[in-house]
Amino acid sequence: MKETEYPLNIETFKADETFKAGFDMGRSAKAGQIFCLEGDLGVGKTVFTQGFAKGLDITEPISSPTFTIVQEYTEGRIPLYHFDVYRIGDVSEMDEIGYEEYFFSDGVCLVEWGNLIKELLPDNTVYITISKNLEKGFDYRSITVDTSKSEMEGQYEAIGN
Repeated sequence: MKETEYPLNIETFKADETFKAGFDMGRSAKAGQIFCLEGDLGVGKTVFTQGFAKGLDITEPISSPTFTIVQEYTEGRIPLYHFDVYRIGDVSEMDEIGYEEYFFSDGVCLVEWGNLIKELLPDNTVYITISKNLEKGFDYRSITVDTSKSEMEGQYEAIGN
């Protein structure tokens, strides 16, 4: 089996391919992992997250928790704690919602706009950045996955294939 090198770069050309990349990552996710999802507004973070949740066998509708900060989905094979910290004014607000109970639980955390709380993210956080390049097409997305090699070893060889 070929060893995956990080950062891992995935190109998608349709929304369903972005969904599948999320699905593949969710299918391989392990309890206790934290994923930081970055990208401009409208870049496809929600589509990716919907795929990720489906990969965890979560069937309920997934939407961005912009106004609630965190949304819990507990019916899958591993609980998913989906954060959107875009509206966090100060890192101390994360203490108020009890972020540590989520980050150090038996679930998986997916944090949108995690760069705003970077000082709270553990060293083993998996960073996913989604970006557009209109020169390659309206639906083109570049998905970059970066982490410590040991955190992801053997998990994501099938992504984007």
